Amino acid sequence: MATPAVNASSNAFTALNASSSAKTPTANEAGSADRFLKLLVTQLQNQDPLNPLDNAQITSQMAQISTVNGIQKLNTTVEGLNSQFVQLQALTGATLVGNDVTVKGNQITLAEGRGVAGFEIASTADNVKVELLSPAGRVLDTLSLGPQAVGRHSFNWTAKDLADGGGYQFRVVATQGTTAVASTPLMRDRVLAVQTSGTTLMLETKHNGLVAYSDVKGFN
Repeated sequence: MATPAVNASSNAFTALNASSSAKTPTANEAGSADRFLKLLVTQLQNQDPLNPLDNAQITSQMAQISTVNGIQKLNTTVEGLNSQFVQLQALTGATLVGNDVTVKGNQITLAEGRGVAGFEIASTADNVKVELLSPAGRVLDTLSLGPQAVGRHSFNWTAKDLADGGGYQFRVVATQGTTAVASTPLMRDRVLAVQTSGTTLMLETKHNGLVAYSDVKGFN
């Protein structure tokens, strides 16, 4: 019995994908290209002589395998760059140990009667005030900062009659007319150590525990 002709619309690249999807691929890109070429030669040998493949079909199939090989090489390159980036982050993070960074938080520490913190507002405000609180939540002082533009701002708190140290807190009240403006408190925290978690660099801080390096708002 004669070998049945392969329909001209069949695609060697599609056949390669179908065979690969049946199991987890383990071959490298050279093996994939070799299998593709064998399938293509078989397809050419068994094509219907009354309806043969044209050059455009063959060129299209070869372009597809070239694209796959290119993507595989790109993925390998990106993985290598990602590994180097994590190592670079770890080295950068190590230089932060013992220094302060700005992160989200509403704590403020007094040193020699002075504390520094900040905030970020989502839109322009015509009136901003900062309330300084005791560890128990009692209002100790209020700073009137007036109009403030959208974005990040810092403030200084002088309280020489209070004991130095941590435990103090603050809250930001921002308004535009009678409408409240969203705000995010920002505090200074000391970096005690660094560690990596997968591809994420984590900073171990004194007050906030583990903080992702990407969440740091500023370096002090």
